[in-house]
Amino acid sequence: MKLSDYVIDCIQKEGVSHVFEFIGGAIVHLLDSISSRDDIECISVRHEQAGAFAAEAYARMNGKLGVAMATSGPGALNLVTGIGSCYFDSVPCLFITGQVNTYEYKFDRPIRQIGFQETDIISVAKSLTKYAELVTDPLKIRYHMEKAIYIAQSGRPGPVLLDIPMNIQRADIDVENLESFFDSSEYLDSVTNYSVEEEKANNIIHLLESAQRPLVLAGGGIRVGNAVEELNEFLNKTGIPVVSSLMGLDVIAHNNPQYCGLIGSYGNRYSNITLANCDLLIILGSRLDSRQTGTRPDTFARAATKIHVDVDALELNSKVQVDISFQSDLKGFLVGMNERLEDYVKPDISQWFEKIDNLKGKYPTYSFTPKNQEIEPNRFIHLLSSKSEQIGTICLDVGQHQMWASQSFRLSETQRLLNSGGMGAMGFSLPAAIGAALASDKDVLVIAGDGGIQLNIQELDTITRLNLPIKIVVLNNSSLGMVRQFQDLYMDGRQQSTVNKNPSFINIFNAYEIPSFQMVSMDDTDQLDQFLNVTGPAFLEVKLEKNTEVHPKLVVNRPIEDMFPYLGREELKQNMLIDLVEEMEIPK
Repeated sequence: MKLSDYVIDCIQKEGVSHVFEFIGGAIVHLLDSISSRDDIECISVRHEQAGAFAAEAYARMNGKLGVAMATSGPGALNLVTGIGSCYFDSVPCLFITGQVNTYEYKFDRPIRQIGFQETDIISVAKSLTKYAELVTDPLKIRYHMEKAIYIAQSGRPGPVLLDIPMNIQRADIDVENLESFFDSSEYLDSVTNYSVEEEKANNIIHLLESAQRPLVLAGGGIRVGNAVEELNEFLNKTGIPVVSSLMGLDVIAHNNPQYCGLIGSYGNRYSNITLANCDLLIILGSRLDSRQTGTRPDTFARAATKIHVDVDALELNSKVQVDISFQSDLKGFLVGMNERLEDYVKPDISQWFEKIDNLKGKYPTYSFTPKNQEIEPNRFIHLLSSKSEQIGTICLDVGQHQMWASQSFRLSETQRLLNSGGMGAMGFSLPAAIGAALASDKDVLVIAGDGGIQLNIQELDTITRLNLPIKIVVLNNSSLGMVRQFQDLYMDGRQQSTVNKNPSFINIFNAYEIPSFQMVSMDDTDQLDQFLNVTGPAFLEVKLEKNTEVHPKLVVNRPIEDMFPYLGREELKQNMLIDLVEEMEIPK
């Protein structure tokens, strides 16, 4: 059979029904192999970066492989930001790029280029992939496909890339005689079996029984490891509260009384104080970066016995020293713990919950107190979430709006929230919504800022062409607000490059024949209702004051509980069940 047909067969057998692509001459054979099939479909985006983000969201939504393709040269290079996003957030995606014919490729010759659009994408992408290979032998295609797909989904998942020259794509192959990766010693040596060590497991149960203020920190590894059901069973059996990282926001319903909010630099104040006060912290699938711990990791959960579980051994005791560490996939760990908790008797930690509930009541998350009916973003996000029962997935862009939504959108048990975490790429939300919509059967909500929405705004064409049920909210404060807020804090208010005059978003969306609405005050709830009731795509612009800020916020050299705007030292002391950290000079 034709090699390109074989490649598509391999992809389809992984349960992939959509391939995201922007066509170019070097991938014509691959896309032609899809054109005559009814079990897999090409989704033609308007920029390769958008295809990469869409594939990432597709994989995150359905727990399977995401696939994006691009042509050689500029097409391949345009995938790189999305490849990096998958790498940092542990998303299994297969990226396939076309390449010039092998007889036009320079290989090791000390020359810049021979073939048109020839680019060594393998060298470019190597540091952002788990596996990247230029396929030069048609007889090795099965080996490379199997290896790439296996590596993408095993251990800590991530992206892989195969660069396939045009003459390799069109080669004829005898499938029966192709070498298999799964017959190789390389595969057999890579298989890892994780187990929950009896002594450590018993120690954890003993700690759970004796802790007065236990807490779980749920990270993105819960979703990555398909361990949401197992986590909720663990929480039900132990009865302990849980906070989440930015990437772990959708692992539990937010109306669950055990859920205690978002921690970190832009977390809920009550969540950060809760974490600071705990005496046992079980960290599940979180890499504990500085956006979670602050710049004083020595003070993070300093009174707690810390247990850290992660599939990546390099993340254990890397940034925060813990008392017990497990290298394990989250699903396997939680299954093992849940089996051991069958006869577990929950201790009485009602006073701990009373303390947490008191903190929730004292410190609701607002950016400012409105004087009239001006739109305060956290209140708006809370209102939006209360009216979004039909929404299946919320896709956030990167900026202030991302933090307001992560702080205040109340997720139901069935809703997903997709953030761009480690890469933090503006322009993520709109193409991510395309991937999410095609992987689900419910409406998708985009929440973006006036800056981020413009980076991949060309994908409005893809959305309208496919008539996808994507609702787009833009919080417009006429600035790149997150950086502007940083400038106001550290640059004496010099707002270089962050405040610009925006185009008319209403006119732009009308040009794509997308129904458009606008809110300028909290009295305009009829606009919100009409927006949400549209069948198909719709747009809502929410006008904010230019100087709207994200609060609370953790600043440099402060422990996680000591957020800006600062509480008085006496008030902070009253909230703490442990000693305060000594104040230190904040570096300029």
